[in-house]
Amino acid sequence: MKEELVPGEWKPIGASVPKLAGEYFLVTGSGKYFRNVTIRPEDSFCIIELDGKGENYRVCWGLVNGGRPTSELPSHLMNHEVKMLATNGRHRVIYHAHPANTIALTFVLPLTDEAFTRELWEMATECPVVFPDGVGVVPWMVPSGRDIAVATSELMKKYDVAIWAHHGIFASGEDFDLTFGLMHTVEKSAEILVKVRSMTAQKRLFEKD
Repeated sequence: MKEELVPGEWKPIGASVPKLAGEYFLVTGSGKYFRNVTIRPEDSFCIIELDGKGENYRVCWGLVNGGRPTSELPSHLMNHEVKMLATNGRHRVIYHAHPANTIALTFVLPLTDEAFTRELWEMATECPVVFPDGVGVVPWMVPSGRDIAVATSELMKKYDVAIWAHHGIFASGEDFDLTFGLMHTVEKSAEILVKVRSMTAQKRLFEKD
């Protein structure tokens, strides 16, 4: 006999996302590891359903050993709502990670959209192509709450990348490959900049023959 899936109890999201009311999302679990997703998917992530107001969620599948969705669920869902409206539903992935070189630069560069965009664009010619609108920067805020979710979602109205000072990155894209590639391009550019700054205080300007 096939086991029937019984949704869990409704729990508050911590933010209101009315445009996502009734939608379903595949979400990694808090404290889970990406490498285990293919090994034990039922333990590593879950499918959640949002209620009719977009204020509560419930787990419909997954996290069989207990636990809860990512602690950054408010930011993920508020970013999804913004990108759904901005891209007419084309962006379906919000990816959050903690790339070391990008985080390191938040201790060095001015925490402005302009400074990070300029520096990252200069490091690799593909950067203006991969993220032509640049990147946004959220000054340090307490993570896992509504305030940082609101700040991030405001940046996502303009950018596909939002850097959290001293913490990590949020990226948005149409599918996981494109979104991972976007994140990887930002981090690769950041790594080049970290290496350049470790060798010299002055970058060589482009010189034409």
